[in-house]
Amino acid sequence: MTSAAERLQTITGRIERAGARFGPPPQRVSLVAVSKTFPADAIVPFLEAGQRVFGENRVQEAEAKWPELRASYDGIELHLIGPLQTNKARDAVALFDVIETLDRDKLAAVLKAEMERAGKRPKLFVQVNIGLEPQKAGIAPGEAVVFVERCRAVHGLAIEGLMAIPPDGLPPGPYFAQLALLGREAGVRSLSMGMSGDFETAIAMGATHVRVGSALFGHRG
Repeated sequence: MTSAAERLQTITGRIERAGARFGPPPQRVSLVAVSKTFPADAIVPFLEAGQRVFGENRVQEAEAKWPELRASYDGIELHLIGPLQTNKARDAVALFDVIETLDRDKLAAVLKAEMERAGKRPKLFVQVNIGLEPQKAGIAPGEAVVFVERCRAVHGLAIEGLMAIPPDGLPPGPYFAQLALLGREAGVRSLSMGMSGDFETAIAMGATHVRVGSALFGHRG
């Protein structure tokens, strides 16, 4: 079994080579290490190896492990990459630096209120249901640009980027290309797309953030 540092080095090397091969996106590609379902003691080796950007699916799970980790390690950037219920918005704003799953007006309004109340402004990504899959969260591609505009004009939110998960079992490239096009139309800076099996393709299409879990932590039980 390779060490956390070796697995991290392998993935960051692949990211760097993909960026060099395809031409870098407007900004450096950020590796979001997806630590959902893994306990703090599985995360520590990656922190020791220098990784500082992590992704979690659930607010409650993140609350149980990240405050203590943050007390021990500086510079952590925590992304919420799972669906956010409005009743968890206050906790999410308090804990996360980036919320990647904004997908409806009600949540936009609640996030704005909580950000004003807390005086804290995590970066926001709009989640796009790029494959129009009924089991997945996210706003429809045809509504994404208008929704971003509405978040800005109506809700007073700064939108950093778009996030999407292509349908499983289909070539991801066309979906990444579509998200990149939507990002240009919406005038956002960042694209969170690509996971363990397809992040190099995502980088080729302009990803600025890739979310890698199993290639780093192994498969979840």
